[in-house]
Amino acid sequence: MQIISRKQLKSFATSHRDASQALDDWYKLANSAKWQNFSELREKIGGADVAGKFTIFNIKGNKYRLIVDIQYQKQLIYVKYVLTHDEYDKDEWKRDPYYK
Repeated sequence: MQIISRKQLKSFATSHRDASQALDDWYKLANSAKWQNFSELREKIGGADVAGKFTIFNIKGNKYRLIVDIQYQKQLIYVKYVLTHDEYDKDEWKRDPYYK
């Protein structure tokens, strides 16, 4: 999978240093993956969920949330949001026009 963009992950890790390794681990796993659908993804990352058109990953246990859009046919992952759990719970990310 090609990930667009790693810049958001690095930016988040700058202000949340404890997320750095977990985000890097996720990046390496996803970058080398060739998932064809959510079921294949879920085999490798059991804690992933789908909400609307987004896929959500728990980062660093459940402390942070990574929200992405995955285009399986094109093998692309678009990083939409990296949030603290509190930010995630506010549901502002659900206002994204692409969510539904």
